[in-house]
Amino acid sequence: MTLNNLKFQTTYLSLDSEFYDMTDPTPLDDPYLISFNPKVAKLIDLDGDSGDDPHFVALLNGTFIPEGTRPFSMCYAGHQFGHYVPRLGDGRAINLGSINGWHLQTKGSGETRYSRTSDGRAAVPSSIREYLMSEAMHHLGIPTTRALGIIGSQTKILRNQIERGAIVMRMSPSWVRFGTFEYFYYFKEYDKLKSLTDYVITESYPHLQNDEDRYFKFFCEVVERTAKLIAQWQGLGFCHGVMNTDNMSIAGLTIDYGPYAMLDDYDYGFVCNKTDRIGRYSYGEQPNVSYWNLTMLAKALSPIIDKEKMQKKLDDYGNFIYPDAYIDIMCQKLGLVLRLDEDVELITELVGALQDAYVDYTLFFRTLSHYDGERMPLYDIAMNPVVIHNWLDLYDARLSKETPTQPERQNAMLNTNPKYVLKNYMLQEAITLAEHGNYSMVETLLHIASHPYDELPEFEHFANETPEEHKNICLSCSS
Repeated sequence: MTLNNLKFQTTYLSLDSEFYDMTDPTPLDDPYLISFNPKVAKLIDLDGDSGDDPHFVALLNGTFIPEGTRPFSMCYAGHQFGHYVPRLGDGRAINLGSINGWHLQTKGSGETRYSRTSDGRAAVPSSIREYLMSEAMHHLGIPTTRALGIIGSQTKILRNQIERGAIVMRMSPSWVRFGTFEYFYYFKEYDKLKSLTDYVITESYPHLQNDEDRYFKFFCEVVERTAKLIAQWQGLGFCHGVMNTDNMSIAGLTIDYGPYAMLDDYDYGFVCNKTDRIGRYSYGEQPNVSYWNLTMLAKALSPIIDKEKMQKKLDDYGNFIYPDAYIDIMCQKLGLVLRLDEDVELITELVGALQDAYVDYTLFFRTLSHYDGERMPLYDIAMNPVVIHNWLDLYDARLSKETPTQPERQNAMLNTNPKYVLKNYMLQEAITLAEHGNYSMVETLLHIASHPYDELPEFEHFANETPEEHKNICLSCSS
């Protein structure tokens, strides 16, 4: 399908007008293509060479409006760093509508009703980071939004310095957030709260539509999806950085890539957001924050769902839903097929050893995937190999109880533990080149992001430990 044949649906506009505001984009000056993602284009049946069509840049820039497009921005509230903000909304994002169940949204398209004091723009650095990382997460098996393309411009915007404006086109099965429910709860508009819940069930949980207890079961599935998502983040070593309730997807997706990071040396307390001075959203706190955010969602849903039933589900989240999901993820990373009671201790000891070993998290698990009893490769990558040695004694004992052969285990682990993840220093290199008109590194990282488990000899250096001078990069919300 060509760009001229695109036809959007705007089912969200069937809700009351308080849910959104009709918003026309403000085009950037002298826009140009930075990157187009043909793999994502397939999701909406768009031709793979559409990036060469001038209409593509115009589509992102808001000067080409396909059939059925009725641009709008969504209204929501949210708890930001634990404090409730009654009115947030899409301050720099404009929704075009949906195709094949994917809602297309341009981020950086100018002021909206919800921009507050912001200019509604996005800079090239943050746009490149979102474009690349959302794709990397998908290929790592993490539920996430996707990215179709990104454009730059000559429009100047002020952040920590003068930047150039950019727009990234994001796609998601849903853009509804925990904070969307909070908005209508705190304004005591319970009929609209119920309408929103019905809409979300139809869109993201259609198997519950005719269930008499659908509202409670919907909440239960949100809890379970969130538990699995956070467990996957922890297993991968992904730090979101801004886990406000307005950045939590009701569909269990990773959304809103602001200041984020993949762990370099393992650090349970790592904070990737300069704004987060107390470490509320540190890597190790993500499971606790997800629970807190779910309690805020439960409060918002309390006019239509029994509080005690929801609290019981929340108790289950902390007691076994999340812990079981995390243990399952870690057992897969360790190549363990059986689930034994001793696995909790094995994983707990591993986390402690990694904290003390000063070892690159991704490199450790990729090296462990080749483990055949020879320990020196693991010693070589750790600053403190003694703790790795002690843990390997436990691991060897545990492996002796497994049934798969060593090659079977190694193969399974190599398909579970990525060789390549996009670290902040890699992204910064791509950004620096892009700011000088060279987009080759963006394309290189997009390719690497699409093949995280493969052997790519020409990019072997990206699988190495993060250079010391680039470890633990901390970013701001405008980065």
